Amino acid sequence: MGVRELSDLRTDGQRLGQSASDKLGFYGATPVVQRATATSHSTSAAASSSAFGAAQSAVLTEVVNTLVALGIWAA
Repeated sequence: MGVRELSDLRTDGQRLGQSASDKLGFYGATPVVQRATATSHSTSAAASSSAFGAAQSAVLTEVVNTLVALGIWAA
């Protein structure tokens, strides 16, 4: 059985999900909707700080939780 390509070779690109309520899952994970963030994360604040503080830790935790929920990162 050959590999199935998701591309249709259009120059506009590809997209999975049309809205935040569309469910996605990878590697057999149960599909989930887009995670809502409970707090505001500032990329500029994370970039301007040389120390890894609480705000950066919260952002990293949210990234890991999102990847686990999608099934991309094995829990």
